[in-house]
Amino acid sequence: MTRAVTGTKGRADVAGAHRVVVKVGSSSLTTASGGLDADRVDALVDVLAKSRSGGEREVVLVSSGAIAAGLAPLGLRRRPKDLARQQAAASVGQGLLVARYTASFARYGVRVGQVLLTTDDTSRRAHHRNASRTLDKLLAMGALPVVNENDTVATDEIRFGDNDRLAALVAHLVRADLLVLLSDVDGLYDGDPSAPGTARIAEVTGPADIEHVKIGSAGKAGVGTGGMVTKVEAARIAAAAGVPVVLTSASQAADALAGRDTGTYFHPTGRRSADRLLWLQHASAPRGALTLDDGAVRAVVEGRKSLLPAGIAAVEGDFIAGDPVELRDTAGRAVARGLVNFDAKELPRLFGRSTRELARELGPAYEREVVHRDDLVVLHP
Repeated sequence: MTRAVTGTKGRADVAGAHRVVVKVGSSSLTTASGGLDADRVDALVDVLAKSRSGGEREVVLVSSGAIAAGLAPLGLRRRPKDLARQQAAASVGQGLLVARYTASFARYGVRVGQVLLTTDDTSRRAHHRNASRTLDKLLAMGALPVVNENDTVATDEIRFGDNDRLAALVAHLVRADLLVLLSDVDGLYDGDPSAPGTARIAEVTGPADIEHVKIGSAGKAGVGTGGMVTKVEAARIAAAAGVPVVLTSASQAADALAGRDTGTYFHPTGRRSADRLLWLQHASAPRGALTLDDGAVRAVVEGRKSLLPAGIAAVEGDFIAGDPVELRDTAGRAVARGLVNFDAKELPRLFGRSTRELARELGPAYEREVVHRDDLVVLHP
């Protein structure tokens, strides 16, 4: 049973999408006990290779599965909870995963390029530009980028959290025309998909369409980290950034890429913004916080101005220049996030003082913003 009428324009846009980001989850690539399922990988590769075979479509693959692929070789029955063993499993599994993709795509003469990212690689200005250039160059040279989080070195403080969110951000980073999220469920349902009477939601035009839908978490297999919650959140992020999304099962990938009525289609709800600000808002982990006085909150939130030393009342955390920090009001609510231009230990002596005064006393290097408006995103207008 399907709820809502499928719009023809949205699905036509899907069929004509030139640059596509496809995300596939661990459960669609591996066995429940861990280890890659070669047949599943080959089936996905068959679809992606044929989708780009005419030369009119570029594909970026965001693939989970590294940790899951490393479980069996290391004698682990389930995804471990501690970070050290997750990193060990990723170290073993990442090589197996890319080797499998390389061999499978080689059947079609397609080269694969591995791209591993952490949030540090994407929220900092220079790193962000480098990630963008690398992906663009791989596509220009006819290679198919396989993107994953760099689980072997990522710590809790610099993790994306899940590859669904990573896929949404990559779709924006490469200016994709479409994001396809593949899992083991064929779309978003208005209830438990296994329960009688529930219906697939064919289209979502905005958050209000699914406001009252109860959305499930990760499945029982224990090899992934997401579930429908993270996929809907990723779809929301991408749609708000102007990228349409199709959410469906890996078995229906061919139909999804062809624009047929499968899964759930999320209409774009916003326009594309500066790439790095999207990463800053959704992928960065704040290393500290600055408390702003009421005037500074108004200037940053309502006036969209830079944060100056005069408006800071307190500092929290141990961060360095270039790190992401939260900007909070006097009640402790995070109102914005930005990249700070000073180390935490430097800031207390700057509180409440004008940049002109600081420049006279400490030198011209202090005549600058604590957070420039170009490196700042408002969280709560």
